[in-house]
Amino acid sequence: MSRIRVIFILILAVIGLVVMNQPAAAAASCYILSNDIGYVCDANPPLSTFAPPPPRPDSILPGRKYGRLVDNINIYSEPNMNSEILSNAGDGYLWFSIEDTANNKDEGRLWYQIMPGEWVRAEDIKLGTSSNFTGVEVLAQPKRPFGWMIVDFQYSEEPGEEPAPNAIKLPRYTFVEIYDAVIDDDGWVWYDIGYGRWMNQQYLSIIEVNPRPKEVGPNEYWVEIDLYEQNVVAYEGDRMVYAGLVSSGLNRWPTYEGLFQVWERHMETMMTGAEGKVDYYVNEDVPHTMYFDFDIALHGAYWHDRFGYKHSHGCVNMPPRDAEWVYFWSEKAPNDLWVWVHSSDPQSYFETKDNY
Repeated sequence: MSRIRVIFILILAVIGLVVMNQPAAAAASCYILSNDIGYVCDANPPLSTFAPPPPRPDSILPGRKYGRLVDNINIYSEPNMNSEILSNAGDGYLWFSIEDTANNKDEGRLWYQIMPGEWVRAEDIKLGTSSNFTGVEVLAQPKRPFGWMIVDFQYSEEPGEEPAPNAIKLPRYTFVEIYDAVIDDDGWVWYDIGYGRWMNQQYLSIIEVNPRPKEVGPNEYWVEIDLYEQNVVAYEGDRMVYAGLVSSGLNRWPTYEGLFQVWERHMETMMTGAEGKVDYYVNEDVPHTMYFDFDIALHGAYWHDRFGYKHSHGCVNMPPRDAEWVYFWSEKAPNDLWVWVHSSDPQSYFETKDNY
């Protein structure tokens, strides 16, 4: 064995001992630095720009059950068919919290309590499931636009083209960052979501850093509601701190544009309207409600999972955990929360991309 080879083996052994004796915290982590460079391994990787909101230990959301009443069912005073009928619910979009359950063995029937002293048969209420979607805390000012898929769809390899035959279908609510954009011959914006994958603007909700309205002070808290993109962004002064998806008012009941300020807030509240009309609704225990434009509010919506699309009676519906985050964060606001509602230009990317 040559002397050089022996020395080389000894060096490798020493390096191995040094590596083996390094603390676990110094182990390298791998992350994507850019499309050009790809994966980089580093003992001190940069902090992520985005993170899911941590659960609150005092949250009212876990364990909650909700249900929608079947049309024209009776509401009883006790969990049995022989008890007093208090009312007929009528027909409408009627959602209630499930406060208690009772199993009537004589009837072989399960009952649900929807209000104190008000019971309905289990077959007369359809239990719902709240959305699992949550937005993200923004830990550092974003370096590029970002957003979410709002439908399940395959990417294209070139802007304006049909999806590639072998392309993966990205599920709804997939988080993406935007690296480039072009306009096709039909006027649609196509976004590069990384690795040469292109997606039509119709399938995404995109968020960009926007300047603070001049009426809002540099240390004040405000949220931006983008009616075109159907998303919400929270700011402290000029710093983005949170982002997510919303559902604003349908065209029949629009959410109006303007700059507003929260004037009343409730941990939970009852919302009802349009009694006697085809759009009659009752939503009990609406969580984390913040009124800003008369009876229009930001609030959690446990009764649907259509975030990223218009879906409401005028309010700004938010996924329950996002509304919770904004509710408690904005309690620290110096003058309560400003709410800027507007519609963005879908081609604004080309005006602002140089700012990133």
